[in-house]
Amino acid sequence: MRACAAHSGKLVGSIDRKRVELAEQLRKLLVVWGTTSVAAPAPAPAGGATALLKRAVKGAAAPTGGIPNEVLDALLAVANKALEAGYDDELNLALVISDTVLAQRKNSRAGWRLRARLLEAIGDETEALEAYEKYLSLTDDDGFGVRNRIAGLRLAGQKEGELIALLKRQTPRAEEFTRRPATDVWAEGLAAQAVGDWSEAEPRLVGALLTLTAEEAPVNDRQELLSQYLDLRLTAPGVDLPALTEALALYAEQRRTRMRGPVADPTVGGVEWISLGEFRNLIAGKSIALIANSGRVGASSMGSEIDAYDLVVRFNSYRIDPRNTGSRTDIHATIHKHGFNWDKQVSTRLVFGGISGDWKYSLRNRLVPGAQTYLGDESLRWPVRNIGKLSTDVWSGIPTTGFNMLYLLDFLDVSPKLDLIGFDFYESGAYRVQEAMKLAITSVHEYTSEKAWVMERAQSVTDMRISLR
Repeated sequence: MRACAAHSGKLVGSIDRKRVELAEQLRKLLVVWGTTSVAAPAPAPAGGATALLKRAVKGAAAPTGGIPNEVLDALLAVANKALEAGYDDELNLALVISDTVLAQRKNSRAGWRLRARLLEAIGDETEALEAYEKYLSLTDDDGFGVRNRIAGLRLAGQKEGELIALLKRQTPRAEEFTRRPATDVWAEGLAAQAVGDWSEAEPRLVGALLTLTAEEAPVNDRQELLSQYLDLRLTAPGVDLPALTEALALYAEQRRTRMRGPVADPTVGGVEWISLGEFRNLIAGKSIALIANSGRVGASSMGSEIDAYDLVVRFNSYRIDPRNTGSRTDIHATIHKHGFNWDKQVSTRLVFGGISGDWKYSLRNRLVPGAQTYLGDESLRWPVRNIGKLSTDVWSGIPTTGFNMLYLLDFLDVSPKLDLIGFDFYESGAYRVQEAMKLAITSVHEYTSEKAWVMERAQSVTDMRISLR
């Protein structure tokens, strides 16, 4: 907590968006800490980044007193924002928090996933894979795509090894330069290249790469030097194009796999992409029920009524209990950032996201071949902003998945019956798959404004049902 308080002070006046978001999470943590009865905090770990990284890799834990759940959840939120920021100081803070969480909860799923992501960020993929495996051993729902991440890292490591072996074969003299420190040999190679002596530069550069690989240097360092070497080789005199092409192909494959994981079926089971107009035709004239992920639905006994609608829409990390929630899902509307229920068979899947590039990246990584017949295209990516044209000046909060879906259906206005079941805007708590129950009900959404929008258009309202048509 002292480390968090000190870091909060460092962020005062920052204009970096990621650090501003981290500062807000730190503020919330300190509020939770101040309103929760806890033991005195242990001193913040001493030492610089090197000590922290070594301790993280070894998995050692800092001693801590009994910390309440609310504080642990707030600490995790801070660590995730620190990891997103990605700067050395922020990674160090996240490492301190990771130690604390796992000291308190050795079987914390969130703690192990945090540690895995941190270790990956600092370039220790071997330890990161072990942490990811530990996370998977503690959960039944892989909503964050960890299995695919593991597969991607392992395949990337294999392809990187093949690339290094290829460079060794292509540069026979390289092994002569593996007996001295890689940094010195690399500097000699750059000096030789600078004076135009590629015949002396290349074996030194490749020799340094061989040494770094043998020493299991951080992946980030190896990747940076591989990239530099290939850039230099592209402009080297007398370049052997077939040999260079072979090396570039392996480099590209290991980079692509490390970034997004293996893609077994690029066509995603022959899914049919649908546009706004085509989606309209699919729902026209049909009664629609939108089912909230609320505690009220989880105890409703409305299963048979829900299944009687022509189309049943569910959201994000929905949970099925046939007696209460109904058993059928025709349309799964989800934010692109999580992978909950993407493997569940539905007729139509609409994936929402505000940034086109991030949205496309998630589709490539999370879509399960054969799990959907129709998939919304770019025209259905962000209904409130892109279809409704509601800018941040008009609607400042980030629209929820439920509101995006409801806004889309109201805009199309082709359903004779449009009912919201169990929507109390989380007054009764969340009802989700187990892995998602720990996710915070985020403050970036304007639940009050969304509720007001719904109630202005409601034709009838009961305890369980809001009818807009």
